[in-house]
Amino acid sequence: MNSSTTPGSRAAAVWSLVGLVLLTINLRAAITGISPVLGDLRDAFGLSGAETGVLTTLPVLCLGVFAAVAPVVARRFGTETAIAGSLVMITAGIVLRVVQSPVSLYVGTVLAGAGIAMGNVLMPAVIKRAFPSRLGSLTGLAMMLMAASGAVAAGLAVPLEAAGGWRLALAVWAVPSLVAALVWGPLALRGRRAPTPPVTVPRAGGSLLRSPTAWAVAAFMGLASLMFYVLLSWLPEIMRDAGHPAATAGMMVSTMMIVGIPLGFLVPVFAARLCDQRPLVVAVAATMVVGLVGLLLAPSAGWTWVVILGIGTGSAFPLAFTLLSLRSPNPSTAAGLSGMAQTGGYLLAAAGPLAVGVLHDATGGWNVPVALLLALVVPEVVVGLLAARPGFVHPARPAAPLVEPKALPAPEPARSR
Repeated sequence: MNSSTTPGSRAAAVWSLVGLVLLTINLRAAITGISPVLGDLRDAFGLSGAETGVLTTLPVLCLGVFAAVAPVVARRFGTETAIAGSLVMITAGIVLRVVQSPVSLYVGTVLAGAGIAMGNVLMPAVIKRAFPSRLGSLTGLAMMLMAASGAVAAGLAVPLEAAGGWRLALAVWAVPSLVAALVWGPLALRGRRAPTPPVTVPRAGGSLLRSPTAWAVAAFMGLASLMFYVLLSWLPEIMRDAGHPAATAGMMVSTMMIVGIPLGFLVPVFAARLCDQRPLVVAVAATMVVGLVGLLLAPSAGWTWVVILGIGTGSAFPLAFTLLSLRSPNPSTAAGLSGMAQTGGYLLAAAGPLAVGVLHDATGGWNVPVALLLALVVPEVVVGLLAARPGFVHPARPAAPLVEPKALPAPEPARSR
């Protein structure tokens, strides 16, 4: 919050910080916690392979589709109310997924994904408005908590399933989302009663779509997300085909995610202290090149490349997320830019695993798919350098229509006296 030291302002700052923490820990668990129990879900609901594939793709698609809705909802009802509603949606979606019905399973997945998408988009605006002097540290805290909660949910899924079945493994994450919704309720009421006008969010179809910097930020986030989700989906198969045991291949993916947890905090803090973030973009790209080249040429040294790729993917997304705030002059622009970037970014990321899988089936190996990822580093670094240039997004306004000047009235003839 601002630097006011009154008890009321301190209490408001603490309450907002608690709300921010609870929001961030609910933005990954409902997604990562479902993959480890897919086998039981397939058996319980009688799902085919295609239906199971749709179930795993739906959350990422929702992150892209519903990201565009978040700025509109925030503009209509207020940012705090929109976040409280998103947490209610996450809770309801998690509960629906444990009902013994395939329709409820899919509807609940969409509902939870929609709530997560809205929370993702509005979080940078909340940090920008409530904690403008702590953009780096609080964005880093949010990224770290998101990564940690995702890893914890994936790690606890199988033990929870063994203790109480797949329903317990899924339903347990409704508790933190419900608590978060209850905390954001008073924040929403306070925001609606505030005498100051609500923060407005620029319409996606307006000026931001005419900003080259905004497009660069969106493309950088999209390519960073694509790299992460492709490796998350296919790295175990790549390592198994390279001769590593299945258990080891699974541990490699967990290691890649764990490596990214501290970087989720450190990268935003470091980025916020720099006037120019382009050196970070170059460092991320170089790390990804080393990891992918190693994966292509010497997959037997899997652990080395997994750690390096964990550094690259664990740095790229937090950097892209931090740029949403650093390139925005105010909270409303941050929300609009976040919605635009995450809509395109997650839709691109959702297509990545599918495209790589099709390419693997067509070529019969992993060399071509990994080479494709290596080639994508080139556009990633290009758009990253454009997005990381110092300065703010400057939305271009539509040109005003030309209005011809009215003709001046002819002077009256002078009257003779």
